[in-house]
Amino acid sequence: MNYLLSTLLIMLIVMTTFAQTSNTPQNNIPADYGYIIKPGDVLPEFEMTLTTGEKVTPLELKGKVVMLQFTASWCGVCRKEMPHIEKDIWQKHKNNPDFVLIGIDRDEPLDKVIEFGKKVGISYPLALDPGAEIFQLFAEKQAGITRNIIVDKSGKMVYLTRLFKMEEFNEMKEVINSLLKN
Repeated sequence: MNYLLSTLLIMLIVMTTFAQTSNTPQNNIPADYGYIIKPGDVLPEFEMTLTTGEKVTPLELKGKVVMLQFTASWCGVCRKEMPHIEKDIWQKHKNNPDFVLIGIDRDEPLDKVIEFGKKVGISYPLALDPGAEIFQLFAEKQAGITRNIIVDKSGKMVYLTRLFKMEEFNEMKEVINSLLKN
C-alpha cells in the first residue's frame, strides 16, 4: 500500500510539474534576430537608471511580469511600435502592481531620451543605456533594435521579439496577459 501511494504521489508531482512548464509561453527565435539569450534563460543582473534618476535592478523586479523594450530615437521602427506599446500594453497594465514596463534607450544622453519619449507620446518609464552595455547582455553588439523581452514572475525570459510585426506583437500581448493571470 505504501508503495502504491508513493508511486501515485511521484506521478502527481511529475504531472503537475509538466503541466506548469508546458503552460509557460515561449517562442522560437530566428538566428537573424541577433539574440545571445533564449527563452528560459534567467534575466541577467544589471542596473538601469531611469530618466527620473531612479535606479532599478532585475532582482528588484522579481515576482513581477516584466517587459523590457530596447529602443532609440534614431530607430524608425521603434517610433512606429512605441505608440502601440503605450496604448495596448502600458495603458492596460500600468496600474497592475505585478507588471513593469521599461523602455531602455540605446546609448543616448538623458536630454535626448526625455525629448524622444515626449515626441513619441509615451508615458512608460525610459532608462538610459550608455555604451549599449545593457543591450549587449541580450543581443550581439551590432544587432538592431527595436526588440522586446518578456520576463515571467520567476525572473525567466519567456518571449523575445525583434522589429515590429503585428502578429508577433499581438502574440506578445497574449503572453503578457497569460503571465499576469497566473
